[in-house]
Amino acid sequence: MNMSFDLVFFGGTGDLVWRKLMPALFQAFRHGTLPESGRIIGVARDAMTDEQYRTLIQSRFEQVEGAKRPNDEEFARFKAMLHYERVDLSNPADYAQLAKRLAERDTDNVVMYLATAPSLFNTVCEQLAVAHLNTPKTRIVLEKPLGHDLQSNRAINQSVRKVFEEHQIFRIDHYLGKPSVQNLFAMRFGNALFEPLWRREHIANIQITIAEELGVEKRGGFYENTGALRDMVQNHALQLLCAIAMEPPINAHADAIRDEKLKVLRALKPWTTETLGQHVVRGQYSAGSVNGQAVPGYKDETGVSPSSSTETFVALRTEIANWRWAGVPFYIRTGKRLASREAYIEINFHPTPHAIFQAPAGGVNKLVIHLQPKDGLELHLFAEGQHKRVKSGHQNSGTLSSVHLDLDFDKRFGSERVGAYERLLLDVLDGRLNLFVRSDEQEEAWRWVEPILQHWAADTQGPRPYAAGTWGPSASSAMIARDGFCWSEEI
Repeated sequence: MNMSFDLVFFGGTGDLVWRKLMPALFQAFRHGTLPESGRIIGVARDAMTDEQYRTLIQSRFEQVEGAKRPNDEEFARFKAMLHYERVDLSNPADYAQLAKRLAERDTDNVVMYLATAPSLFNTVCEQLAVAHLNTPKTRIVLEKPLGHDLQSNRAINQSVRKVFEEHQIFRIDHYLGKPSVQNLFAMRFGNALFEPLWRREHIANIQITIAEELGVEKRGGFYENTGALRDMVQNHALQLLCAIAMEPPINAHADAIRDEKLKVLRALKPWTTETLGQHVVRGQYSAGSVNGQAVPGYKDETGVSPSSSTETFVALRTEIANWRWAGVPFYIRTGKRLASREAYIEINFHPTPHAIFQAPAGGVNKLVIHLQPKDGLELHLFAEGQHKRVKSGHQNSGTLSSVHLDLDFDKRFGSERVGAYERLLLDVLDGRLNLFVRSDEQEEAWRWVEPILQHWAADTQGPRPYAAGTWGPSASSAMIARDGFCWSEEI
């Protein structure tokens, strides 16, 4: 990539910028993919010089994991790209000053990254327009959550589209930037191996799990108004479901891919009173033990109401009403303070139509796509190994054992791997929209999620408690067991 750019971070002193975005940009700088002719401009209300901002970012890098931390020589080069501008987000004069600074040189593009609360998006966009900073070469990046329901999401999208064209808007979902998710697209659409099996005739069920060991940490106040459904299901989990279930796009262009994802969201079975009661489980963690350490319950966390009904766990069952997937259950579960930190997609295939071998109990052909912390593919098969002779002296033949092929992408590609935010930031600078969410996708996801929110608002029972360090409330296991299936750890 050989270009000049200005990348402006609104919320330039905030947690997201120093914890995620700056380390991602530094990795791109280290890898030689971030042009040194670019400027990175932090914007916030504090009065600060460029040099003070550089010192602040350098001190924040000390809290980043070792491998992603620059040494003094590297930071001395990287910091030349860092600049700072004081801006009160509601003050037109400050935007005029920002415009003056951006006009100091002619660049290929200008990126406005809104790492602020979504409630400020409308204000920032209006002020950018007043300052004539919404030029054709401007791109704007929006962080989630984009609203808390369908109406607020539409309001944000409408206010941004008054100022920018859809092709200038990059709605970021960092899960789409994960190398493992890129490999999911590559596995499906770059190989002929699995596609003939990728349908209802061969697949019994699909499970998507995004599990975290951590609690809400210091984000209790934020989480109280968000919950697991808004935080994880409406965006990350549904995007993974789309990647698994979508039809092959006609090409690799952004709109071709996003058109197919939209079709999946529109084909999700609508909720009924009955399915909302039987196919959606919400939970909230109580005190327990994680890795041998006692941890408090959600209601004892800082910033959380003692009478909170916010869910920290969601499990649900849905179906996709189209020819490829009709009748195949899709299960999604996500939660905090679960037994381990892992994210994976499990595709469980139907058993053989006529069994001539004795398969191990609970054994099934399945493909597991690991997203975190491991990144790779596991294909579970059956094979006949060497078995002990039984008392009669004959070999106990015809008994199968479970074996699996394991492809570890981290070991295979090693240092070549590019992190999610690094990939997405470079795509913004390059103008590639493939890994970003279009407004109609986002609204369709909210439309599907909203009946769940409404059902919970009217439900006086509240979330089911589960002990920290477990896999969530027992109702989650009961839900999937009604179909004759179980979660992977229950086999």
